[in-house]
Amino acid sequence: MSLPFPSLSLPRPPAPSRLIRALDPRVPIAVKRCLVEPLLNRTFAEPLAEGEFDALEGRRVSLAVDDLGVVLTLGLEAGRLVLCRGAGEATIHGGWREFLCLATRREDPDALFFQRRLLIEGDTELGLTVKNLLDGREEGLAQGRLGEWLLRLERLAHRDH
Repeated sequence: MSLPFPSLSLPRPPAPSRLIRALDPRVPIAVKRCLVEPLLNRTFAEPLAEGEFDALEGRRVSLAVDDLGVVLTLGLEAGRLVLCRGAGEATIHGGWREFLCLATRREDPDALFFQRRLLIEGDTELGLTVKNLLDGREEGLAQGRLGEWLLRLERLAHRDH
């Protein structure tokens, strides 16, 4: 028995990576700053206050999430992490799953680099400094609301992998 209505073919929604890749360049840096900077500065409030990030003053490091087409360039100004325009002196490349593993410390950060799942280009010393700052956080970034969100993302990543 067939229905009297023609079959409806709904378009498939774009994959999240394609959607992010399409939207990211259109989001003004002022909006990104409002979203990213408070989160970073809350997450790293203690090491920032203790001067652990002082080596980044006046320097820029890019984090390139290659499979999403997202590049965030970070710097330190007046003791606060800020998003900057342009490329960094060093760039850490990887996929979103690798950055997620780094943030949640579900995998050894050194292993992510030794296995070349995360790569440093440009000023390697600066890139290693940033990597060591992230690595020095025993609990990773997975704390508070950010942590809950990252852990959910990680579960989703492992389910899809």
